Amino acid sequence: MTGRVLVTGGGGFIGRHAVPLLRTRGFEVHAPTHAEADLLAPGVAAALVARLRPTHLLHLAWNATPGRFWTAPDNLDWVAASLALHRAFVAAGGRRAVFAGTCAEYDWSGPLLDEGTTPCTPATLYGTAKDALRRLVQASPEGVSLAWGRVFFLYGPQEAPGRLVPDVVSALLAGQEARCGSGLVQRDFMHVADVAGALVALVESDVTGPVNIASGDCVPLRQVIDEVARQIGRPELLRYGARPSPAGEPARLAAATRRLREQVGFTPRFGLAEGLAETIAWWRGQG
Repeated sequence: MTGRVLVTGGGGFIGRHAVPLLRTRGFEVHAPTHAEADLLAPGVAAALVARLRPTHLLHLAWNATPGRFWTAPDNLDWVAASLALHRAFVAAGGRRAVFAGTCAEYDWSGPLLDEGTTPCTPATLYGTAKDALRRLVQASPEGVSLAWGRVFFLYGPQEAPGRLVPDVVSALLAGQEARCGSGLVQRDFMHVADVAGALVALVESDVTGPVNIASGDCVPLRQVIDEVARQIGRPELLRYGARPSPAGEPARLAAATRRLREQVGFTPRFGLAEGLAETIAWWRGQG
């Protein structure tokens, strides 16, 4: 099933991988830049959709500034803008929409975050905004086929500084100390190309509702950091415990991935070691 797809956030971390992948799948892809279409400006989303009349929508655009997006006031603006985009897409006769959600929508206290059984009680403004948007678009009476990809933790080439992997990689490549937390908390990491691939597979599928976008392999942050240091050859520069752990940080955020693997039919291409090797190679090329 192909058609004309509108990708918001097409120049972002996930989008720059999703856009070419959609083209290889035979889609006519439209991914306007922020300068071409500021979705937070009134009327822009409606005008854009009315002009393009897309059959498919992959909505990735949102504030993802490291360290700020959890509490940024414009999370509320993005809810309003996303609702306007969805309504315009429906009015233009759109058939299939996939929205990028987040694991922050879940109650983080459970041992496994499952789409069917884990309640959504977000602990952050970001998670609350995403969950509110999901509830609103899912309650819409219009007949658009809708899927909601809950993205967990990602890494890869071109990731913005201020996040774990690029900060550790860039420090070690520069021969500087990498100041880390305890490294004991566990997270599910997925290479950004696989995240994009999973979302594109979701666009192509007929699966509806929430789907976790994750590897299914939850590991301690120390395992990720140690692997980076091993590949670069500078483990002596790691400084665990040099940064305090954020207050209220959950010890483990593990994703159930049965829906992604069995219903969407997607399996990640990168293992952690291979994905980090590609990421480190990209950073070396920036020197």
